[in-house]
Amino acid sequence: MKNFIVVLIIAIFIVSCGGETMPKPQPYLNLKYPTATYKKIESDCAYNFEISDIATIHFKNNCWAIIQYPKLKATIHITYRKVDNNLEEILKEVEKLTFEHTIKADVINAIPYENDLKRVFGKLYNIEGNVATNVQFRVTDSVNHVLSGALYFYVKPNYDSIVPAIKYIEKDIAHLVETLEWK
Repeated sequence: MKNFIVVLIIAIFIVSCGGETMPKPQPYLNLKYPTATYKKIESDCAYNFEISDIATIHFKNNCWAIIQYPKLKATIHITYRKVDNNLEEILKEVEKLTFEHTIKADVINAIPYENDLKRVFGKLYNIEGNVATNVQFRVTDSVNHVLSGALYFYVKPNYDSIVPAIKYIEKDIAHLVETLEWK
């Protein structure tokens, strides 16, 4: 009986060690976001635009706004400034806020936007890396109005983890800019 157990144990070791050990592949999150549908936001401010149906918007007295994505734990903070012969100063101030992220950013991409018919001119900034805000934008009519915004998440910056949500909301921001109308 003793010999049988020893032979059985040796046979198990020989059979179990015959194959090559393969590492398990790295798992990835399978995040699914709803297809974007948009609603037009009419306001008492100098602008109108469309936002995603999964977002809510709250306006402040100075026409600043907060667009919230509760399911994604994200917020877009929008700032409105009336131009009073200080367009260049306002645009430099907005750009300065964007490029303060240079210390932690890996890359800052600026995507220009122009719509002569609607008089909407601006830039969308995509900031890669562990920064406080990964998407920012600014638009103007070059005469009277400047609208700028920044995307924030309610988490400590970890770019690799939140990149799918960033890309999803970035499309909504691009849509916001494309549908912007000045009054």
